[in-house]
Amino acid sequence: MSFKGQHILSVSQFDRDRIQQVFQVARSMEPYACRKKRTKVLDGAILGNLFFEPSTRTRVSFGCAFNLLGGEVRETTGMQSSALAKGESLFDTARVLSSYSDVIAMRHPQSGSVAEFAEGSRVPVLNGGDGANEHPTQALLDLFTIEKELAASGQSIDGMHIAMVGDLKFGRTVHSLAKLLCLYKNIRFTLISPTELAMPDTVVSAIENAGHSIEFSDTLEGKLAADIVYQTRVQEERFASKDEANLYRGKFRLNQDIYTRHCKSNTVIMHPLPRDSRLDANELDNDLNLNPNLAIFRQADNGVVIRMALFALTLGVEHLVTKYECDVPWYSNKSSFSPL
Repeated sequence: MSFKGQHILSVSQFDRDRIQQVFQVARSMEPYACRKKRTKVLDGAILGNLFFEPSTRTRVSFGCAFNLLGGEVRETTGMQSSALAKGESLFDTARVLSSYSDVIAMRHPQSGSVAEFAEGSRVPVLNGGDGANEHPTQALLDLFTIEKELAASGQSIDGMHIAMVGDLKFGRTVHSLAKLLCLYKNIRFTLISPTELAMPDTVVSAIENAGHSIEFSDTLEGKLAADIVYQTRVQEERFASKDEANLYRGKFRLNQDIYTRHCKSNTVIMHPLPRDSRLDANELDNDLNLNPNLAIFRQADNGVVIRMALFALTLGVEHLVTKYECDVPWYSNKSSFSPL
């Protein structure tokens, strides 16, 4: 199955075979992500990193992933710093900027905007998040993390229990992850949110149609004994006002005491980040930082290898990575640096 030349816009493009193809390539990228080796397979290639909405991890990890493959990155950040603020269409922007790039990663606040941009692009476009719609690369790295974390305890994704917590209405990461999980078997979903921020009906229907079980709750107590607890922040930027978002901030806080009382001893805690650590929110308390089952930073690390894999696959060089590898002069096997 070839990804070469394809856009990565939605999780609906993936079946289990294609997911495993991405994961296999991602695993082969780990030595480069850990700086044990270098590869120059994309030497001379340019990534157009277009982020029209605030981002830290996604934007930087896309750029880092491309650099680790030997390519160069050109960035645009913020709507006001682009010609879109002057009324230029997404099609025109895509037509021009794709002539300057070999591949484009894009985030935009409006649902469907990245797909609209891709219609005008002459090169592959990777969706870094479009409004409250989808975040396919995040879903892939989340699924990759789940697979790795469960494998460590002899479990698999098929048959697991996942609790999704928080803003499930506007949280595009849970939308995309839930849709990917529909490709697996016998999954138990516990969806925990305020009624007003419940998972969209379209996603719930997809889960039900895939034959999975769903339980809904507006409280944490007694609902966290899952294999995976996936916490999300209140998506303040999707609300009409900050005051409206504040109505829900801090409603579902998880700390070590709650973990001990309500989770299993090996429940894995995930979060797409950033976690809202302000006192009135404090979604994941700092007292969880030393909990070995807190996987949020391993999750973020996995974003680099997944995005490296997607770049290699969409540019058709996944089979050439080792051919162009070389040593890292400053790397030492005694080094304690190991991001993965």
